[in-house]
Amino acid sequence: MQISARQLQGWERAELIAQKETYSFQDLGQLRTVRALREDAVPAASIRDSIVAMKAVAGMANPLLEACVVRTGTRLAFRHRGAMVDPIRRQLLFDFDRATGADENGLDESERRRSVSDPTPLRYPGTSISSEVQDRFLAAVQAEESGDKHRAILLYGEILMLDPSYAPACINLGTLHFHLREFSRAEILYRRATVVDPDYVLAYFDLGNVLDELNRQEESIAAYRKAVALSPRYADAHYNLALAYERTGQHRAAMRHWQCYLRVDNRGPWADHARAQIRKLLRMEQMGIASRADHFVPRRRGMAELAVV
Repeated sequence: MQISARQLQGWERAELIAQKETYSFQDLGQLRTVRALREDAVPAASIRDSIVAMKAVAGMANPLLEACVVRTGTRLAFRHRGAMVDPIRRQLLFDFDRATGADENGLDESERRRSVSDPTPLRYPGTSISSEVQDRFLAAVQAEESGDKHRAILLYGEILMLDPSYAPACINLGTLHFHLREFSRAEILYRRATVVDPDYVLAYFDLGNVLDELNRQEESIAAYRKAVALSPRYADAHYNLALAYERTGQHRAAMRHWQCYLRVDNRGPWADHARAQIRKLLRMEQMGIASRADHFVPRRRGMAELAVV
C-alpha cells in the first residue's frame, strides 16, 4: 500500500489518524480505509466528525478498525454488532443491503431528499427496546418499501401504543402522513418526537419541513435552526434553512447557510444549486450597493474630513 509522507502528515493535521513515528500492521487497515474515503472525495471534516461521534456513541477507541465503514452521502455510517449506525444523527439505520445479502461495499450513495427524511431510523444506540417493538418496526419499514403504506401506518400506530416514547415510529408515521399531505397530523407526530427526545436532530428537521409546507416560515426556520444547533454539519438542514431564509427575504442569513452547506457537501447537483444561489445573492447585494450609491451626497468644500495617519 503506497501512502506518501505528505498524505500521512495531512491526515494527522486533519485529526483523521493519531500522530505516530511508526505504524503497526493493524494500523494499515485504518490507513487503507482513510485513503479510500479521501480518494472517494469524502470531506476530511466529515470523516473526523463521524469518528468522534462514533467514539462517543459506541465507546470505541478506533471506529475505523472496530467497525465497518459505509458511506451515506457525505457522512459515514458504521456497521457494528449487526446494526448500521449513523453516529452524528444518533440513530440506527435499517441495513437493506445486509438484509438482502448484498456485499458490504455495494451500498449506493443515497439519493438526497429535501422534502422528508428517509424512513430508516431504528433506535438510538445505547437505549433498550423490546423485541416486539423492534420486530414491528422492521415489519413497518418493509411494508413501506413494498408500497403497502396502509399496513405500515397500522404497524407504526401499534408500536406507539406499545411504546409511546419510541421517537423513530413518530418520525416514520409522520412522514407517511406528510406524503399523504396530511400535514397537521405529521406536525403532531414530529412535535411528539421532539418532546420524547429533545436531542433528536431528525425530528426538528422534519418538523421544519412540514411547517414550511404549512407556510409557517418563522416556525420552520426555528426548527431548522434547532437541527443545525444540535448537528452543525447536518447538510440537509443547512440547505433547507437557506431556502427558508431566502423566502423570508433574509438574504445574508441565507448566504451563510448556503456556505455552510457547501463546506459539508460540495459535490453534485445540490451543491451546484447552492453555488448558483450564492452567486445570485451576491449579485443582488452588489445591485443594492449600487442603488444606494445613486443617492450618495458628495462632500462639499469646507466639510470636515478624516485623515489616516
